[in-house]
Amino acid sequence: MHAKHLLHHLVESAAARDPARIAVVAGDRQLRYQELEAALHAFAGGLAGLGLARAERVGIYLDKRPEFVAAAFGTSAAGGVFVPINPVLKAAQVGHILRDCAVRVLVTTAERLAALGDALDHCHDLRHVVLVGADGATTRSVAVHSWQALLAAPARAGHRVIDADMAAILYTSGSTGRPKGVVLSHRNMMAGARSVAHYLGNHPDDTLLAALPLSFDAGLSQLTTAFQAGARVVLLNWLLPRDVLKAIERERVSGLTAVPPLWIQLAQLPWAADTDEHLRYIANTGGRMPGEVLARLRAQLPKTRPFLMYGLTEAFRATYLPPEELDRRPDSIGKAIPDAEVLVLREDGSECAPNEPGELVQRGALVAMGYWNDPERSAERFRPLPAAAPGREPGLVLPEIAVFSGDTVRRDEDGYLYFIGRRDEMIKTSGYRVSPTEIEEILYATGLVGECAAFGVAHASLGQSIVAVVTPPAGATLDTAALLAECRSRMPAYMVPARFEPRSGALPRNANGKIDRKALADALAAGEPA
Repeated sequence: MHAKHLLHHLVESAAARDPARIAVVAGDRQLRYQELEAALHAFAGGLAGLGLARAERVGIYLDKRPEFVAAAFGTSAAGGVFVPINPVLKAAQVGHILRDCAVRVLVTTAERLAALGDALDHCHDLRHVVLVGADGATTRSVAVHSWQALLAAPARAGHRVIDADMAAILYTSGSTGRPKGVVLSHRNMMAGARSVAHYLGNHPDDTLLAALPLSFDAGLSQLTTAFQAGARVVLLNWLLPRDVLKAIERERVSGLTAVPPLWIQLAQLPWAADTDEHLRYIANTGGRMPGEVLARLRAQLPKTRPFLMYGLTEAFRATYLPPEELDRRPDSIGKAIPDAEVLVLREDGSECAPNEPGELVQRGALVAMGYWNDPERSAERFRPLPAAAPGREPGLVLPEIAVFSGDTVRRDEDGYLYFIGRRDEMIKTSGYRVSPTEIEEILYATGLVGECAAFGVAHASLGQSIVAVVTPPAGATLDTAALLAECRSRMPAYMVPARFEPRSGALPRNANGKIDRKALADALAAGEPA
């Protein structure tokens, strides 16, 4: 039996237990655990042949397919760090990620490579591109290899790493601009896999549906959780919500995790009468599940257990509400997951009294290693646990780093947590955290606005929708149709403002001279003209 310390050991251990069991399904393709293990080690050998150094980054810009899985876990076996890139991102966002964490090897397709255009010309650390599927594409400055040729390279051992080393960098929007990379260690990801599989009760006979992006922590968790249990995971690139239902029926899925916008759509569709005979649980993450939506799902799936979850990319997972508590505490985000502690702290670091609002702070094995190459923001979010906090005894002299979420919560007398709001200006829409500053930077880059301010407003199905207050450029008129077209070409769909609010004069400022998003949002909420 393999000891499980590093990410790729999940696959090795499952292959040792039952090599012929199906690990990954994607359409009419499938890999058994022994085949997935062979593929990831072949990829690792190929990376070693390219000269990948310990902890160097491998970007994976693919849709959900077996090669994504082999590349991610194979990078772990090589001693590198994988960087999953959301396939809906445009060239500018992809280029930023590649430059920000100095990606050395990029795994993608010829079509996606062509769509990146000249973005790679500015990625000076990139040395190799590995193409999945049809090849033949070239770049001016980077060596291009086929997936098949890379896997056919001679076997080579990977670098020696330990569980405290980096395993992955997941990019999430930051409150002050471009996406920031959350660095996860092998220990973070292995602890998360064990914890989630434990409270969901995952086992080898499970079939999990990976419907969320694998660049999203909850999407990636479908792989790690399945492999921890030795279960089967179905990779689904869906276009319509009905595609998800069809996959659940066809594959006899036993576990599905999704975000509220998808649940809202799925709740409006008729489910097959026997779905709850095999769908053992559903789980929600990325925002609050509307009560009426949950009620419709429970009516159609009376035997299926619903798990409501709350998580931070900075700590992979945080809390869950046990299904048996759902009717008594429908608004709660639950308690800490196994192997984590969630605290509610005052500004001075002391613990809040029951029902006293405070900041959610998480400690334990799931707390990430910080933001990549960003000491200032890391210092804001990842801080030593205060001496007055629970768990810090006087004899402990070394600091313990915890993640301070920026979310305000309260804890009731029974220890259950309730979300109150965010302390920063991040927009939470469709399960994504979106930076208003990043939206504004793109709006300014179009040259079609004079001033702008983006913010989120409450929305029944999205959580928040994005509104941008805009003024015309000096000496010109505002063309919102052209502005919308530019946004669609420069942003992923979830980031495009739902509407523009034109304004003729200067936008209001706060005491620091910055555009006051809150004042604009309050004015719109009150029904005042922008």
